[in-house]
Amino acid sequence: MRVLQYIKPIQGLLAVTALLLLLIIYLSLGSVAIPIHDIFAMLVSYIHGGEALAQQQYPLASAIILQIRLPRACAAILAGSALALAGACSQGLFRNPLASPDILGISAGSSFAAVVAIVSGLTVVNPALLPLVTAIGALTTATIVYLIARQTQQHGLFIILAGLAVSSLLGGLTMGVLLTAQQYEVSEFVFWTMGGLDARTWQQLLWPTPIIIITAWILLRHGQTLNLLALGEQNAHGMGINVRRSRRILLLLTTLLTAMAIAVAGPIGFIGLIVPHLARLLIGPNNRILLPFSALFGAMFLLICDLIARTVIAPNELKTGIITAVIGGIYFIALLIRSQYKGLQS
Repeated sequence: MRVLQYIKPIQGLLAVTALLLLLIIYLSLGSVAIPIHDIFAMLVSYIHGGEALAQQQYPLASAIILQIRLPRACAAILAGSALALAGACSQGLFRNPLASPDILGISAGSSFAAVVAIVSGLTVVNPALLPLVTAIGALTTATIVYLIARQTQQHGLFIILAGLAVSSLLGGLTMGVLLTAQQYEVSEFVFWTMGGLDARTWQQLLWPTPIIIITAWILLRHGQTLNLLALGEQNAHGMGINVRRSRRILLLLTTLLTAMAIAVAGPIGFIGLIVPHLARLLIGPNNRILLPFSALFGAMFLLICDLIARTVIAPNELKTGIITAVIGGIYFIALLIRSQYKGLQS
């Protein structure tokens, strides 16, 4: 039994190591390949002498790694871990392994805010306003959904119904706004809805990063609360959990993580659905362990998807959201076929 207590830390160490190795490969590969030893040498020069020395000794590696690939990699890690963590929390909160943060209407809210910002000309005035506006739209929509459903006894069911209703309403409003848009504005909106990490800069990560880190840290401390809520509201209340307050906190944390992920990478789908589901199969249902592993797997998954998007038709690129949608669709088709096959065998 003593050996078993070291299994999870070893798995965690392996996952972190895999993430670091994947990050190195991500920085090395692309339309212009950078040797790994040049990356390490450039980083050493940067640490010892700053950006000026790194640019002087390794001008190509410094320009590509520090200004293009590293901020894009950080965006992938932030968005992937945030979406997977939010998905794991949603699945635990609603006791549904196929739940995702989208049931709160977050994607519909961000899409409506995005189309309003594009059509109104805010993105022309300052393109950096789009992530901020979409995050505000996502948070506002989730708040409306919660306020609609908070007075009911069957809280989880009515959250889902309210989310579907508000998403449908905002979807119609979004289509209505698009009818008044110019062709280039429609193209910009469609391009944004695909989700992607291209042209990410350090400035764009400046304000979402601390919010994601702090929110993720708080959510990771609520793993045991999710375990108790999985036993049912009455059992959780009997064990000293304030169920209503805990639900509010978890919904707020899920919404914040999803909104910030959309601000960083746009509405990239399937990560909040696939990664926690896969992590649960590998790690088990204990949320104290599942939550951090979901975050690690989410970061690795989005890094892999973005690497494929950057390299599969290099020097051109695909949108990362296309890759996640294809992989997610294939995964769930395979899961459906496997479930049907098991049903026929039983």
